[in-house]
Amino acid sequence: MAVSPPVCDFGWAAPDFALPGTDGRVYRLTDVAGPKGTLVMFICNHCPYVLAVLDRIVRDARDLQALGIGVAAICSNDAAAYPADSFDNMVALAAERGFPFPYLHDADQSVARAYGAACTPDFFGFDAGLGLQYRGRIDASGRQPAGPDVRRELFEAMAQVARTGQGPREQVASMGCSIKWKAA
Repeated sequence: MAVSPPVCDFGWAAPDFALPGTDGRVYRLTDVAGPKGTLVMFICNHCPYVLAVLDRIVRDARDLQALGIGVAAICSNDAAAYPADSFDNMVALAAERGFPFPYLHDADQSVARAYGAACTPDFFGFDAGLGLQYRGRIDASGRQPAGPDVRRELFEAMAQVARTGQGPREQVASMGCSIKWKAA
């Protein structure tokens, strides 16, 4: 079922975390923060919305890192119910797709809850002081292949954050599969 997160709560402070990465390291928010901003993405291995845009996520992450934006992706899905999202499968996907950013495992789902993550993909773009400036989509193409003239909304918004410290006032929410929460 497709879900959209709420609109951007400008200035909301990024919660810290300490999560294991697919490269064997443990990362805190300060480890992934960039000098001009930080992009924290909630993704997973099995969601068709994520898989449809994964090449664009990798492209935009590389381009944003060149602008001083730190990037990390987090998988918070219940791997017992969705084995494709297991840590071992996360390791394989990160290697297969050449992720240029840490891919982190939120096994207890506490980070997804702290961020209020709603779907995969869910993008949280922060300024240099870790205040929220973007909570929108990657682009207008959704699950479809991106046309040659599709506006790179995530990239443009975070490039603006890198330049000015502020995200665009007009943002269109991302859409994707709901976070797969563990049974209570």
